[in-house]
Amino acid sequence: MENSPACMKKEKPSGGQARFFGRILDRFQVLALVATGVLIAILAVALTQLGNPGNMGLCGACFIRDLSGALGLHHNALLQYARPEVMGIVLGAVAVALIAREFKAQGATAPLSRFVLGLTMMIGALIFLGCPVRMLLRIAGGDLNAIIGLAGFICGVALGVVFLKKGFSLGRTRVESATEGVALPAAALMLLAIAVFVPSLLLFSTEGPGSMHAPLWAALIAGLAVGSASLLSRFCIVGAFRDSILLKKITPTMMGVMALLVAATTANLITGSFHLSFANQPVAHTQAFWNFAGLALVGLAAVLASGCPMRQLVLVGSGSSDAALTILGMMAGAALAHNFQIAATPAGVTAHGAAGFALAAFATVAIALAYTIKRKNERLLAAVSPSRAVPQKEAGP
Repeated sequence: MENSPACMKKEKPSGGQARFFGRILDRFQVLALVATGVLIAILAVALTQLGNPGNMGLCGACFIRDLSGALGLHHNALLQYARPEVMGIVLGAVAVALIAREFKAQGATAPLSRFVLGLTMMIGALIFLGCPVRMLLRIAGGDLNAIIGLAGFICGVALGVVFLKKGFSLGRTRVESATEGVALPAAALMLLAIAVFVPSLLLFSTEGPGSMHAPLWAALIAGLAVGSASLLSRFCIVGAFRDSILLKKITPTMMGVMALLVAATTANLITGSFHLSFANQPVAHTQAFWNFAGLALVGLAAVLASGCPMRQLVLVGSGSSDAALTILGMMAGAALAHNFQIAATPAGVTAHGAAGFALAAFATVAIALAYTIKRKNERLLAAVSPSRAVPQKEAGP
């Protein structure tokens, strides 16, 4: 055979070959997401069996709230504990990001808006009493109130998708100094060290949900596993619903969410922790409107901020200062919610809670409208006078 350049040139895969390899990659992605969903479900039920509150084996919002209490940001003595799962999720994501060379210090887009979105997301979660992860775990435990919450969450995500289609964007992240990316992961490591070696510096509940927890080592290992698996697979509950609505099909991430729900339900049935009812569910209330509205706000804020509470913790581990600002906003939201009696209790939502929710919902919609209009004006400016247009870079995932 002639050793010509044409013979030596590597042939490009045909259309059929490209589709074949694409299907293989899609299947690996689905397997990774399903495995992550199952892992989260099993670990959540196991942590509940080891001492965490009922249907709260894992909950980004609840655990950040308890951490805020441990730091003295709020004074609800029933909700103060430095949850090792929080530090574990961040540090697990950091470890995988460093190994896979995916750790990138980036962010600084609309910092104040991201802080506010974190704050309002937390208020919505504390009106419902749980984040999207706990919503699924509550459904898996037989809590029918959480199904109403799921309906609200879907509506909130759908509203967020409307704003995305209209052009909403907080802007693309930019590369920052390494100091910005490691600040919150370093704080997580420091908090873990304090919890292990100098726990007297923190506040601890002696009764209530804050006093209920799995052994530190078990909670930390679970957090490390969830953080590393979630970063590798890109698992995100709000992303699953957002993409399924945008693409009008069940996405691989949604398959992971479904796997979480099925696995958690199965595990609860096996352990005898499944109780189908509206009433007498652990750390939950039966006010349908507020269950719906609380998670609707969470869904909207999470779409605008590009991630629910647990996903924000994972993103912090990958070096995102934007996610760090959102987490700090959530901690501030937890402090406001409990210091001003905004957070719901098993008895329901108070007048303070209704007022706080209204303000949080107004702020979230205001941010959505402001950045949507800003983007629209930039497009109009570009059409009228291209030379004067402000370059707009879309936000990354």
